[in-house]
Amino acid sequence: MLAELRRRHDGIMLYGLARAPDRVAHAGCQILFADLEDEGSIARAAQRVASEGPPDLVLVATGALTLDDGTGPEKSLRALDASAMARSYAVNAIGPALVAKHFLPILPRDRRAVFAAISARVGSISDNRLGGWHSYRASKAALNMLVRGAAIELARTHPRALAVTLHPGTVDTGLSAPFQRAVAPEKLFSPAQSAGHLLDVIEGLGPEDSGHCFAWDGARIPF
Repeated sequence: MLAELRRRHDGIMLYGLARAPDRVAHAGCQILFADLEDEGSIARAAQRVASEGPPDLVLVATGALTLDDGTGPEKSLRALDASAMARSYAVNAIGPALVAKHFLPILPRDRRAVFAAISARVGSISDNRLGGWHSYRASKAALNMLVRGAAIELARTHPRALAVTLHPGTVDTGLSAPFQRAVAPEKLFSPAQSAGHLLDVIEGLGPEDSGHCFAWDGARIPF
């Protein structure tokens, strides 16, 4: 996403937030430390960004499907584990909500700005016809609801700003690697392709779109 933003908007100030800043290198970008499970680090990053002026785009490009201990998405309720479920919520819902808590107030009030968080189509309650993946589905549904609520609040103080969630499609990364077998080749995107799709969607959003979830092709995903 940073590389695509730099390609489209050369000369803008870019910040990247990461748990391991020394492992992230992008020319012309300042990489700051922030951990989704450490609210203080998020608050400090927001203060640092705000010191340079209001950001026009805040993008939360995070998520966890298979957890650090190898726990994967559940196939049935029998596989539910309380600690794994809590971890999924911490990364997929609570962390992005904390980013919204600290970054929405610093968005500009006099021009268009966008807060966007990566969600997933499987977070749609009405579109769930297969079951399974309970913790991941529920955490992404929670994220959609949290951003919906944030959009309502945001409209009161920043009438030209938007808050949305985005479904990137199936991207060829470690997150989706175990689940790519049934994906058609033309529907498996490289990270660069997905970044381009998502920025196209963001650039095409209007005020009426705030609070909703959108797929990589711009289609609105029902809650």
